[in-house]
Amino acid sequence: MPRHARIDAPGAVHHIIVRGIERKKIFKDDADRDWFLERLGVILGDTNTTCLAWALVPNHFHLLLRSGTMSISSVMRRLLTGYAIHFNQRYRRSGHLFQNRYKSILCQENTYLLELVRYIHLNPLRAKLVPGYNALENHPFSGHSAILGKVAREWQDTQSVLSLYGTNVKSARSQYSQYVQDGIAVGRRSDLTGGGLIRSLGGWQAVRELRNGKAYQKGDERILGDGAFVEKTLQESEEQMGKRLVLKAQGMDFNKVMERVAALLEISASDVMLKGKKRQTVTARSLLCFWASAELGMSQASLARRLELSQAAVSAAVERGRKVAIESSYALLSE
Repeated sequence: MPRHARIDAPGAVHHIIVRGIERKKIFKDDADRDWFLERLGVILGDTNTTCLAWALVPNHFHLLLRSGTMSISSVMRRLLTGYAIHFNQRYRRSGHLFQNRYKSILCQENTYLLELVRYIHLNPLRAKLVPGYNALENHPFSGHSAILGKVAREWQDTQSVLSLYGTNVKSARSQYSQYVQDGIAVGRRSDLTGGGLIRSLGGWQAVRELRNGKAYQKGDERILGDGAFVEKTLQESEEQMGKRLVLKAQGMDFNKVMERVAALLEISASDVMLKGKKRQTVTARSLLCFWASAELGMSQASLARRLELSQAAVSAAVERGRKVAIESSYALLSE
């Protein structure tokens, strides 16, 4: 069965699960874990990606990310490639480190956010990496300790989680801590990582009840949410794919985007590629990066090479271009 393309959108929340090839260890000691976390923090900052929860286990890891200016696939490519190179050099090995395809699940935030944070942060306890809940509170390789203020992680967005419990930080931490403790008795939640229809409906019992009543809802293994959320997400994804096909059919490519930017800003096409910090130059380059990335689907890595910029610079340009297009009501296709 062919694999479906991953679903992504600016501001979407994704549960990422990455496993070692053949379930082998990808973290052998704390030095590996520290190097990984340092790289993760740099990439999150470069791409305006938010990390809401995370946990490192010897042979896999979980991340709960809200995408920013760069697609989740690009963020993960940078993270996994860099870490694999580091790991292979350190241990004088070669070949793949991770399973060929990591799991990425787009999540319905208002319904599942806290459940996912709890599920992810309890992983070290369930994997017996810590002896009990008290030890988990100070465990440095899970985002739980950062939310409780025990370990500093500047790149982790603890506020978004705590704000769900109110504005008083002390009270919020106490309530969050109790919520996580309550989850220990719940056990493993296969419905948060399992198959699409089951996950989308909230478990096998919900599926059975619907089938007994001869009612069916939309399900997709790439999405965690109720039927309406799944259907809406798929529709938006299909519309985006359809739009790219229309652009391709009309011969829209990088050069055509460059010409469109030049026409809108009343400059020459060659000026769009200029380097520098002049306002018009920055605006032109930003629109070019935004449309090439968002509308044509070009990777920000390929744009960085083409424009001779860093990926961080391209990521920032994409976000600026998005704002310019909205504020000036610019569209790639002229009416």
